[in-house]
Amino acid sequence: MKIGTLDLGERPIMLAPMEDVTDVPFRLLCKQYGADMMYTEFVNCDAVVREIAATMRKITILAEERPVGIQIYGREIEPMVEAAKIVETANPEIIDINFGCPVKKIAGKGAGAGMLRDIPKLIKMTEEIVKAVNKPVTVKTRLGWDDNSKGIVELAERLQDVGISALAIHGRTRAQMYTGEADWTLIGKVKENPRMTIPIIGNGDITSAYKAKEYFNRYGVDAIMIGRASIGKPWIFQEVKDYVSKGIEPQPLKIEEHVRRVMQHFERTLDWMGDERKAVLHCRRHLAVTFKGLYNFRELKIRMLRENTAEGVRSCLNEIAERYSECYTCE
Repeated sequence: MKIGTLDLGERPIMLAPMEDVTDVPFRLLCKQYGADMMYTEFVNCDAVVREIAATMRKITILAEERPVGIQIYGREIEPMVEAAKIVETANPEIIDINFGCPVKKIAGKGAGAGMLRDIPKLIKMTEEIVKAVNKPVTVKTRLGWDDNSKGIVELAERLQDVGISALAIHGRTRAQMYTGEADWTLIGKVKENPRMTIPIIGNGDITSAYKAKEYFNRYGVDAIMIGRASIGKPWIFQEVKDYVSKGIEPQPLKIEEHVRRVMQHFERTLDWMGDERKAVLHCRRHLAVTFKGLYNFRELKIRMLRENTAEGVRSCLNEIAERYSECYTCE
C-alpha cells in the first residue's frame, strides 16, 4: 500500500492519533512492536500558527520512529492552511486532517467531526491544504454526523477528487462518540466503490489480532488503524502483524515480561517529559488498563494509580512482578 510515494507494504497496521497518548515515548514503543505508520497527537491549528511551545513539542519527530504523520485540526480554512505549511517544516511523511474527533470541546466548536456539518467548507479546506503543501495530505473522518447523515461514500469521492492521498474512516458517527459497536459496513462500501483509487484505512474497535484479520478479509480495506486498544498494550501491533501475515496466534505474556514492557514505557516517559509529577500523571491512563485478569489485584491497582512519585510507581510494578510471578496476562 502506498500513500503518495511512501510504501508501507501489504496490509499495514497504523497507530491512530490520540491526544495525550501518542507522544514520542509511546510511539517509539509502538514502532518497536511493529506499527508500520504512526501519528502525532492531533494539534490545534491556531496553536501551531502562534507557535505555542507545548504544541510545537507535540510535532517533534525522531528519526527512529518514522514514518510519522502530523495531524492538525481547526474550523477555519486560512489558519488550517497556514498550520499545514508550518508542520510541513517538521518533515513528517504525511499531513493528516482531523475531521473525526467527536469530543465536545472540538466538534462542538465546528472542528474535527464538527466539519461534517458543513461539507462544502470541509472540501474547500482540504483542497486548499493539498494545494499549499508538498507532502501527501490524508484525512481521518467518521461515517457522518449522525444516523441521518451517513454520507461517507460520496464524501470519500469528493475528498479524492480534491487530491488527498489516503482516507481513514472510523466506523461510527459523531453522535455515537465511542458508544455502541463500530460499523464497518460503509467502510467496506467505500473500498468497493470503483471510483476510489486511494488507500482506504479502517478504524474502530480493532481490539485483537483475530478481529484485525477478519476485518481485512471481510471489508477489503488497505490498512487498519488501531487506537484505544493500544493504550496499555503497544505490543498489540506485533500480535496483529504476526497473525495477519504469518498466522502466528498471540500468546499470553508472563507477568515478568509484561511488567518489563510497562516499566520501559514509564521510564521513557520520565526521560521525555523531564517532570516527574507530570510523567506519573500522564502514565496513569496506561497503567489503569494494562494488567487485566489478575486475581485480587484491585487494592494494588488503586495504590499504584494513587502514587505521585516515580519511585512509588516502580515499587508497585515490582510488587506486581513478584506477587504474580507465576501468572500470565489475561486478555
